[in-house]
Amino acid sequence: MFFARISKLRQSLAFRLTVWYAVIFVLSSTVAFALFYLLITQVIRQKTDAELLSQANGLSHIHLLQGPDMMRRAAVLKAQATGEQKMFFRLFYPSGVSFASSNMTYWNTIGIDRYAVDAMVEGGASYRYVTQRVPGESYDARVIYKRINHSILLQMGYSLESEERLVQTFERTFLVTMVVLLAVAVIIGWFMARRALSGVAMVTRTARQISENDLESRVPVLRRDDEIDQLAVTFNQMLDRIQQLVVSMRQMNDNIAHDLRSPITRIRGLAEVTLTHSAGAEDYAQMAGNTIEECDRLLQMINTMLAISRTEAGMDPASFQVVDMAVVAREACVLFQPLAEDKAIEWHFAMEEGRWVSGDPPMLQRMVANLIDNAIKYTPEGGRVHVGIRADGGSCEMTVENTGPGIPREDQAKVFQRFFRGDQSRSQGGAGLGLSLVYAIVTAHGGSINLESLPARYTRFRIRLPLVAPL
Repeated sequence: MFFARISKLRQSLAFRLTVWYAVIFVLSSTVAFALFYLLITQVIRQKTDAELLSQANGLSHIHLLQGPDMMRRAAVLKAQATGEQKMFFRLFYPSGVSFASSNMTYWNTIGIDRYAVDAMVEGGASYRYVTQRVPGESYDARVIYKRINHSILLQMGYSLESEERLVQTFERTFLVTMVVLLAVAVIIGWFMARRALSGVAMVTRTARQISENDLESRVPVLRRDDEIDQLAVTFNQMLDRIQQLVVSMRQMNDNIAHDLRSPITRIRGLAEVTLTHSAGAEDYAQMAGNTIEECDRLLQMINTMLAISRTEAGMDPASFQVVDMAVVAREACVLFQPLAEDKAIEWHFAMEEGRWVSGDPPMLQRMVANLIDNAIKYTPEGGRVHVGIRADGGSCEMTVENTGPGIPREDQAKVFQRFFRGDQSRSQGGAGLGLSLVYAIVTAHGGSINLESLPARYTRFRIRLPLVAPL
């Protein structure tokens, strides 16, 4: 169990962020230490070299003015003043034979670097620096070889023990500090990672609750206006949309089941009555005709549902053409003229020519036909239907208005839902899909549709589609 929790922790994003934070911190701290280390050693080296060169130049100047004896005496005094364990000097010939030196008790293991001497003599340089290891000790000595004249060379060395101890102290301090800071960095990194990912954890919990059929759960928004809040808001909007779709699917399934049950029940009833009370071929023919009629109603409903689904899924812009809506509306009015005359309906047209829109002609024709058919269906005898086309800014506005019972205010927000049929429409034929198809077509063409209705007086549908330039 313990190892399983450790393995799960290692796979978490918070753990990986903490590791990355710690690695970056260690690398950056190491680079900073390396830079400081190089800077400190360089400063110490430059300071030591400058001091050695100054002392060697001073002795060379004394030799030039006062002779070799005074130079030896000054060198001894300088070594004694600095500390015989700290500094030494040696005078020797280019052959390597020493003829004068300070107290070499602590420096007897330091020899003459022939490579430095030869390089200085042959190259003509006046001095050369060498770092030489002190055998048996843990520190080095910084040595300068200085040409006094053509036959005398000076070797002056300076112990780097105190400087190296300073550097070692710096190294130990850095290591201890690094360990402490690394622990602090891990703790802070873990805290920051957990806090930053707390919103993701809330999203995960909400998603888990939703997977358990709890569509009402939402991710809390912390009002910090950061990326996590944006994720939470977007996730909640997605959940709202999903919930609407699920509710819509449930309602649609219920409505489909209800609307399919009625014609199937009628078909079965006709068949049962015909089989039990049949008097001859005429009854069977009547049953077949009624069955075909009911099947046609079922096929019409199914085809309309498929058309709505395809339209909502997105229409292919390649099928769009530039269409004059006045022509489309006029053709639909001519088609429904006989139905209007049968009910003595008064037609009124107000169509402005040249109102061009981009769309799929068959779908636009079906949209207009559904609206006009709906208007005629719910207009009483002697009523009035108005169809208008005009420009409204950058839109083509189409209006279909009819007198009649109107739509109750509580039903106006539902008329575009699939299978919705108000109390007044239940006496009419249809499955409640016509206005749903109209809404899908208008939306697919980038337009909008509004409903205005005053019960017992009129109903008005107003559609706006974007105008385009004619070809």
